[in-house]
Amino acid sequence: MTRGTLAGSLLFLAAAAGVALTQPGLAHAAHKAGDREDVYALPPPAQLHAMTLGWDAAAVDLLWTSLLVQYGSHWQDRREFTDGVRYADDILAIEPTYEPLYHIIDTMLVFRPLQGTAQDARDARAILEQGTRARPHDANLWRRYGEFLAYLAPTFLTDPEEQKAWRKEGAIALEHAVELGGDPDSILGAAGVLSDVGERVAVLRFLERAYAMTEHPSMTDIHERIGEKLAELRAQMPSPISP
Repeated sequence: MTRGTLAGSLLFLAAAAGVALTQPGLAHAAHKAGDREDVYALPPPAQLHAMTLGWDAAAVDLLWTSLLVQYGSHWQDRREFTDGVRYADDILAIEPTYEPLYHIIDTMLVFRPLQGTAQDARDARAILEQGTRARPHDANLWRRYGEFLAYLAPTFLTDPEEQKAWRKEGAIALEHAVELGGDPDSILGAAGVLSDVGERVAVLRFLERAYAMTEHPSMTDIHERIGEKLAELRAQMPSPISP
């Protein structure tokens, strides 16, 4: 384990086992299900948090490790895996700022065994949004959230208007990531997304802010590239845009 102690983990497992023993209906359902489906035996997030008895770090590490193992084993066995959201909810109920989960949960949900769905994309978005609230100054998290909305998630949606809205919101999140000190290269990608959805004036405003934000000598290359994009866009506009 990366954090916590063996004693904390054993205490958590003992508590979880106790809950299972006091729920014969759940045990019966698990027996009937057999190999046909998974049964998620842990209690609701709030109860689970109370069960940790203060051993939060050990409990979170145990849940995270279990999620990774379950995800991998389901891929190996070519079996559906639909408990990713439950694991995420349990982990975040105990530790809302848990960074490793936010780093990969979108991929785990939409590229789950055997096939991700639009609902998986919406679940991933909700979890990443929770992350931006729990870690509001995390530029990397805002970038990942923006990239998911702008590039990956729309491929799981079917409504063109919803796809357009998600891409636009993703570009805005990418811009915010840069404002928080994230990689300025993502600026150009965000501008491209906005252009694709027809927000040309928004692109102009976006690039003007980005141009001003990258004036430092350490960002000369990206500053010049943004300047070129700005010049190109201004040449295409039918009339000057007022401030």
